Amino acid sequence: MRQMVPALLVPIAILSALVVPQTLFIVDETQQGIITQFGEYKRTIQEPGLYWKAPFIQTLERFDRRILVSDATPAEYLTGDKKRVVVDHIVRWRIEDPLRFFKSVHNEVAARARLDDIVFSELRKGLALHEFSDVVSKKRDVITSTVTQGAAVQAKEFGIEVRDVRLKRVDLPREVQASVFARMVAERERIAKKYRSEGEEAAAKIRAETDKEKTILLAEAYQEAQRLRGDGDAEAANIYAVAYGKDAEFYRFLRSLSTYEEGFTEGSVLVLSGNEEWLQYLFGGGAKASSR
Repeated sequence: MRQMVPALLVPIAILSALVVPQTLFIVDETQQGIITQFGEYKRTIQEPGLYWKAPFIQTLERFDRRILVSDATPAEYLTGDKKRVVVDHIVRWRIEDPLRFFKSVHNEVAARARLDDIVFSELRKGLALHEFSDVVSKKRDVITSTVTQGAAVQAKEFGIEVRDVRLKRVDLPREVQASVFARMVAERERIAKKYRSEGEEAAAKIRAETDKEKTILLAEAYQEAQRLRGDGDAEAANIYAVAYGKDAEFYRFLRSLSTYEEGFTEGSVLVLSGNEEWLQYLFGGGAKASSR
Protein backbone atom coordinates (compact mmCIF):
# COMPACT_ATOMS: atom_id res chain seq x y z
CA MET A 1 0.00 0.00 0.00
CA ARG A 2 2.80 2.36 0.92
CA GLN A 3 4.45 1.69 -2.42
CA MET A 4 1.22 2.62 -4.31
CA VAL A 5 0.97 6.14 -2.75
CA PRO A 6 4.12 7.56 -4.38
CA ALA A 7 3.11 5.95 -7.63
CA LEU A 8 -0.25 7.78 -7.54
CA LEU A 9 1.28 11.13 -6.62
CA VAL A 10 3.28 11.32 -9.83
CA PRO A 11 0.33 11.32 -12.25
CA ILE A 12 -1.63 13.61 -9.92
CA ALA A 13 1.24 16.10 -9.94
CA ILE A 14 1.51 15.90 -13.70
CA LEU A 15 -2.25 16.35 -14.09
CA SER A 16 -2.20 19.32 -11.71
CA ALA A 17 0.69 20.91 -13.61
CA LEU A 18 -1.38 20.66 -16.77
CA VAL A 19 -4.80 21.61 -15.41
CA VAL A 20 -4.00 24.40 -12.90
CA PRO A 21 -2.40 26.80 -15.48
CA GLN A 22 -5.42 26.16 -17.71
CA THR A 23 -7.82 26.91 -14.84
CA LEU A 24 -6.34 29.74 -12.72
CA PHE A 25 -4.91 32.93 -14.13
CA ILE A 26 -3.97 36.42 -12.93
CA VAL A 27 -5.02 39.70 -14.54
CA ASP A 28 -2.84 42.60 -13.39
CA GLU A 29 -3.73 46.31 -13.21
CA THR A 30 -2.49 47.00 -16.74
CA GLN A 31 -4.69 44.34 -18.34
CA GLN A 32 -8.28 43.39 -19.06
CA GLY A 33 -9.69 40.43 -20.95
CA ILE A 34 -12.58 38.32 -22.12
CA ILE A 35 -13.31 34.59 -21.73
CA THR A 36 -14.49 32.68 -24.79
CA GLN A 37 -15.61 29.08 -25.11
CA PHE A 38 -15.05 27.63 -28.56
CA GLY A 39 -15.12 31.19 -29.90
CA GLU A 40 -18.33 32.12 -28.08
CA TYR A 41 -18.16 35.04 -25.62
CA LYS A 42 -18.65 34.16 -21.95
CA ARG A 43 -17.59 37.06 -19.74
CA THR A 44 -15.44 40.23 -19.47
CA ILE A 45 -12.71 40.79 -16.87
CA GLN A 46 -11.75 44.43 -16.28
CA GLU A 47 -10.51 44.39 -12.68
CA PRO A 48 -7.12 43.01 -11.55
CA GLY A 49 -7.09 39.79 -9.52
CA LEU A 50 -7.00 35.98 -9.56
CA TYR A 51 -9.62 34.30 -11.78
CA TRP A 52 -10.55 30.85 -13.04
CA LYS A 53 -11.88 29.37 -16.26
CA ALA A 54 -12.83 25.96 -17.50
CA PRO A 55 -9.62 24.25 -18.54
CA PHE A 56 -8.97 23.44 -22.18
CA ILE A 57 -12.41 24.52 -23.43
CA GLN A 58 -12.28 28.22 -22.41
CA THR A 59 -9.75 30.74 -23.65
CA LEU A 60 -8.55 34.03 -22.14
CA GLU A 61 -7.98 36.96 -24.50
CA ARG A 62 -5.91 39.67 -22.84
CA PHE A 63 -5.99 43.39 -23.79
CA ASP A 64 -4.11 46.40 -22.54
CA ARG A 65 -5.99 48.77 -20.20
CA ARG A 66 -3.46 51.59 -20.49
CA ILE A 67 -3.61 54.58 -22.79
CA LEU A 68 -1.89 53.65 -26.05
CA VAL A 69 -0.21 55.91 -28.59
CA SER A 70 -0.34 55.49 -32.35
CA ASP A 71 2.29 57.39 -34.33
CA ALA A 72 1.01 57.40 -37.91
CA THR A 73 3.01 57.86 -41.08
CA PRO A 74 3.00 61.50 -42.30
CA ALA A 75 0.47 62.11 -45.06
CA GLU A 76 -0.30 64.91 -47.51
CA TYR A 77 -3.51 66.97 -47.28
CA LEU A 78 -5.12 69.98 -48.97
CA THR A 79 -6.07 73.07 -46.96
CA GLY A 80 -9.08 75.28 -47.63
CA ASP A 81 -7.00 77.63 -49.81
CA LYS A 82 -5.71 74.67 -51.89
CA LYS A 83 -2.27 74.54 -50.29
CA ARG A 84 -0.62 71.14 -49.97
CA VAL A 85 0.69 70.29 -46.50
CA VAL A 86 2.36 67.25 -44.99
CA VAL A 87 0.96 66.46 -41.53
CA ASP A 88 2.46 64.08 -38.98
CA HIS A 89 0.04 63.23 -36.14
CA ILE A 90 -0.25 61.00 -33.10
CA VAL A 91 -3.37 59.50 -31.51
CA ARG A 92 -3.82 58.67 -27.81
CA TRP A 93 -6.42 55.96 -27.28
CA ARG A 94 -7.50 53.05 -25.07
CA ILE A 95 -9.54 49.88 -25.35
CA GLU A 96 -12.85 50.79 -23.72
CA ASP A 97 -15.00 47.76 -24.60
CA PRO A 98 -12.89 44.55 -24.84
CA LEU A 99 -15.72 42.47 -26.32
CA ARG A 100 -16.55 44.93 -29.10
CA PHE A 101 -12.85 45.45 -29.69
CA PHE A 102 -12.28 41.69 -30.02
CA LYS A 103 -15.24 41.20 -32.37
CA SER A 104 -14.42 44.14 -34.66
CA VAL A 105 -10.61 44.39 -34.89
CA HIS A 106 -9.43 41.46 -32.74
CA ASN A 107 -5.96 42.86 -31.89
CA GLU A 108 -3.95 46.08 -31.53
CA VAL A 109 -2.27 45.84 -34.94
CA ALA A 110 -5.60 45.83 -36.77
CA ALA A 111 -6.94 48.48 -34.37
CA ARG A 112 -4.07 50.87 -35.16
CA ALA A 113 -4.62 50.42 -38.90
CA ARG A 114 -8.35 51.10 -38.56
CA LEU A 115 -7.73 54.06 -36.26
CA ASP A 116 -5.23 55.57 -38.71
CA ASP A 117 -7.83 55.37 -41.48
CA ILE A 118 -10.39 57.14 -39.30
CA VAL A 119 -8.02 59.93 -38.24
CA PHE A 120 -6.75 60.42 -41.81
CA SER A 121 -10.33 60.92 -42.97
CA GLU A 122 -11.16 63.35 -40.17
CA LEU A 123 -7.94 65.30 -40.72
CA ARG A 124 -8.69 65.58 -44.43
CA LYS A 125 -12.11 67.05 -43.65
CA GLY A 126 -10.82 69.30 -40.87
CA LEU A 127 -7.90 70.75 -42.82
CA ALA A 128 -10.10 71.41 -45.84
CA LEU A 129 -12.12 73.87 -43.74
CA HIS A 130 -9.14 76.07 -42.80
CA GLU A 131 -6.51 78.07 -44.66
CA PHE A 132 -2.81 77.23 -44.54
CA SER A 133 -1.96 80.11 -42.16
CA ASP A 134 -4.57 78.86 -39.68
CA VAL A 135 -3.24 75.31 -39.84
CA VAL A 136 0.35 76.30 -39.03
CA SER A 137 -0.45 78.85 -36.35
CA LYS A 138 -3.67 80.24 -35.00
CA LYS A 139 -6.30 77.48 -35.24
CA ARG A 140 -4.35 74.26 -34.78
CA ASP A 141 -6.03 73.52 -31.45
CA VAL A 142 -9.47 74.05 -32.99
CA ILE A 143 -8.62 71.62 -35.80
CA THR A 144 -7.28 68.92 -33.46
CA SER A 145 -10.31 69.26 -31.19
CA THR A 146 -12.69 68.81 -34.12
CA VAL A 147 -10.70 65.84 -35.45
CA THR A 148 -10.63 64.22 -31.99
CA GLN A 149 -14.41 64.49 -31.62
CA GLY A 150 -15.07 63.07 -35.07
CA ALA A 151 -12.60 60.20 -34.63
CA ALA A 152 -13.96 59.36 -31.17
CA VAL A 153 -17.48 58.88 -32.54
CA GLN A 154 -16.32 56.48 -35.25
CA ALA A 155 -13.82 54.61 -33.08
CA LYS A 156 -16.47 53.88 -30.46
CA GLU A 157 -17.96 51.31 -32.86
CA PHE A 158 -14.75 49.29 -32.44
CA GLY A 159 -14.68 49.51 -28.64
CA ILE A 160 -11.97 52.20 -28.76
CA GLU A 161 -11.96 55.46 -26.82
CA VAL A 162 -9.97 58.20 -28.58
CA ARG A 163 -8.50 60.56 -25.98
CA ASP A 164 -6.98 63.11 -28.33
CA VAL A 165 -5.29 63.72 -31.67
CA ARG A 166 -2.20 65.93 -31.84
CA LEU A 167 -0.32 67.35 -34.81
CA LYS A 168 3.40 66.72 -34.30
CA ARG A 169 4.52 68.53 -37.44
CA VAL A 170 2.96 70.50 -40.29
CA ASP A 171 5.25 71.09 -43.28
CA LEU A 172 5.09 71.89 -46.93
CA PRO A 173 5.89 69.13 -49.43
CA ARG A 174 9.59 69.00 -50.27
CA GLU A 175 9.06 69.98 -53.90
CA VAL A 176 7.44 73.31 -52.95
CA GLN A 177 9.50 74.19 -49.88
CA ALA A 178 12.31 75.82 -51.89
CA SER A 179 9.98 78.12 -53.84
CA VAL A 180 8.04 79.07 -50.70
CA PHE A 181 11.23 79.81 -48.78
CA ALA A 182 12.48 81.92 -51.71
CA ARG A 183 9.27 83.95 -51.65
CA MET A 184 9.55 84.33 -47.90
CA VAL A 185 13.14 85.58 -48.22
CA ALA A 186 12.14 88.04 -50.96
CA GLU A 187 9.25 89.31 -48.85
CA ARG A 188 11.46 89.77 -45.81
CA GLU A 189 14.05 91.62 -47.91
CA ARG A 190 11.33 93.92 -49.26
CA ILE A 191 10.13 94.67 -45.73
CA ALA A 192 13.74 95.20 -44.57
CA LYS A 193 14.39 97.67 -47.42
CA LYS A 194 11.21 99.53 -46.54
CA TYR A 195 12.25 99.80 -42.90
CA ARG A 196 15.76 100.89 -43.89
CA SER A 197 14.45 103.63 -46.22
CA GLU A 198 12.04 104.82 -43.55
CA GLY A 199 14.90 104.82 -41.05
CA GLU A 200 17.16 106.79 -43.38
CA GLU A 201 14.37 109.32 -43.98
CA ALA A 202 13.80 109.71 -40.25
CA ALA A 203 17.57 110.04 -39.69
CA ALA A 204 17.80 112.76 -42.37
CA LYS A 205 14.96 114.68 -40.70
CA ILE A 206 16.64 114.36 -37.32
CA ARG A 207 20.00 115.50 -38.74
CA ALA A 208 18.36 118.49 -40.49
CA GLU A 209 16.54 119.48 -37.32
CA THR A 210 19.75 119.09 -35.32
CA ASP A 211 21.74 121.19 -37.79
CA LYS A 212 19.04 123.85 -37.64
CA GLU A 213 19.13 123.91 -33.84
CA LYS A 214 22.94 123.96 -33.95
CA THR A 215 22.95 126.96 -36.33
CA ILE A 216 20.45 128.82 -34.16
CA LEU A 217 22.44 128.10 -31.00
CA LEU A 218 25.71 129.20 -32.61
CA ALA A 219 24.11 132.40 -33.94
CA GLU A 220 22.60 133.20 -30.57
CA ALA A 221 25.92 132.44 -28.86
CA TYR A 222 27.83 134.64 -31.36
CA GLN A 223 25.31 137.43 -30.84
CA GLU A 224 25.67 137.16 -27.09
CA ALA A 225 29.49 137.08 -27.36
CA GLN A 226 29.49 140.18 -29.55
CA ARG A 227 27.20 141.95 -27.14
CA LEU A 228 29.40 141.02 -24.19
CA ARG A 229 32.51 141.98 -26.15
CA GLY A 230 30.97 145.36 -27.02
CA ASP A 231 29.94 145.91 -23.42
CA GLY A 232 33.47 145.02 -22.33
CA ASP A 233 35.06 147.33 -24.88
CA ALA A 234 32.75 150.16 -23.83
CA GLU A 235 33.53 149.52 -20.20
CA ALA A 236 37.26 149.44 -20.94
CA ALA A 237 37.07 152.66 -22.97
CA ASN A 238 35.18 154.30 -20.14
CA ILE A 239 37.82 153.16 -17.66
CA TYR A 240 40.58 154.42 -19.95
CA ALA A 241 38.79 157.75 -20.35
CA VAL A 242 38.37 158.16 -16.62
CA ALA A 243 41.97 157.19 -16.00
CA TYR A 244 43.19 159.55 -18.73
CA GLY A 245 41.14 162.36 -17.24
CA LYS A 246 42.68 161.87 -13.84
CA ASP A 247 46.37 161.87 -14.97
CA ALA A 248 46.96 162.32 -18.67
CA GLU A 249 50.75 162.27 -18.35
CA PHE A 250 50.74 158.91 -16.50
CA TYR A 251 48.37 157.45 -19.07
CA ARG A 252 50.70 158.66 -21.87
CA PHE A 253 53.63 157.08 -20.05
CA LEU A 254 51.90 153.67 -19.79
CA ARG A 255 50.90 153.75 -23.44
CA SER A 256 54.51 154.58 -24.43
CA LEU A 257 55.85 151.65 -22.38
CA SER A 258 53.36 149.37 -24.05
CA THR A 259 54.47 150.49 -27.50
CA TYR A 260 58.13 150.08 -26.52
CA GLU A 261 57.43 146.50 -25.50
CA GLU A 262 55.69 145.77 -28.77
CA GLY A 263 58.14 147.73 -30.99
CA PHE A 264 61.49 146.69 -29.57
CA THR A 265 61.82 142.94 -30.04
CA GLU A 266 64.99 140.85 -30.07
CA GLY A 267 66.94 141.28 -33.31
CA SER A 268 64.84 144.23 -34.58
CA VAL A 269 66.52 147.32 -36.07
CA LEU A 270 64.76 150.71 -36.01
CA VAL A 271 66.14 153.93 -37.51
CA LEU A 272 64.63 156.90 -35.68
CA SER A 273 65.47 160.53 -35.09
CA GLY A 274 66.75 161.38 -31.65
CA ASN A 275 64.19 164.14 -31.41
CA GLU A 276 61.32 161.72 -31.99
CA GLU A 277 58.59 162.50 -29.45
CA TRP A 278 57.80 158.79 -29.23
CA LEU A 279 61.24 158.21 -27.61
CA GLN A 280 60.92 160.88 -24.93
CA TYR A 281 60.43 158.37 -22.10
CA LEU A 282 63.17 156.12 -23.41
CA PHE A 283 65.87 158.76 -23.09
CA GLY A 284 64.40 160.43 -20.03
CA GLY A 285 62.86 163.83 -19.57
CA GLY A 286 59.22 162.90 -19.55
CA ALA A 287 56.88 165.83 -20.06
CA LYS A 288 59.70 168.33 -19.80
CA ALA A 289 61.65 166.64 -22.55
CA SER A 290 58.54 166.69 -24.59
CA SER A 291 58.10 170.41 -24.07
CA ARG A 292 61.73 171.01 -25.14
